[in-house]
Amino acid sequence: MTRWTCWSHTVDAAQWMRFDADAQSVLAAAYQQRRVTPAELREALDAMCNVRRRSLMAATISDLEGGAEALSEIDLVRLCRRYGLPIPDLQERRTDASGRIRYLDAYWRERRVHVEVDGAHHMDVRHWAADMRRQNDVWIAGDRILRFAAFEVRNRPDVVAAQIRAALEVAEL
Repeated sequence: MTRWTCWSHTVDAAQWMRFDADAQSVLAAAYQQRRVTPAELREALDAMCNVRRRSLMAATISDLEGGAEALSEIDLVRLCRRYGLPIPDLQERRTDASGRIRYLDAYWRERRVHVEVDGAHHMDVRHWAADMRRQNDVWIAGDRILRFAAFEVRNRPDVVAAQIRAALEVAEL
């Protein structure tokens, strides 16, 4: 399969998903797995005629270009825009206490506020314990950290936005 075929198949698969969130997930997963770049997705989308969800896919590709790698991160950026919050840096690279490279889901550097959006796999006890250790490392280094379930970001955005706003305001003092 040529690279172009991969790009066009990804866009084609996204347009035929039953729900918008599933279409976004197809694009995000292909990018997260390093199968395509946002530029390649945009090129395929631009070259294809009569694509369902064109505007949704174009917006999703823009979010991927902005650093989002997962649907939960796309949802968080959209939440920030909707509620007038500053847009965080996404996938901020940092070195943890053991010297490993880690990535922060969302980070407001000037306020030292970090948000993690956890999917279902974070409920596994091994992931949960590792997440807690990494959270402690972030806290020890002096940053504030908020954690939200991906479900909350998607279904309770008002609560999530209020907590992020409160953390950003407190950090400003």
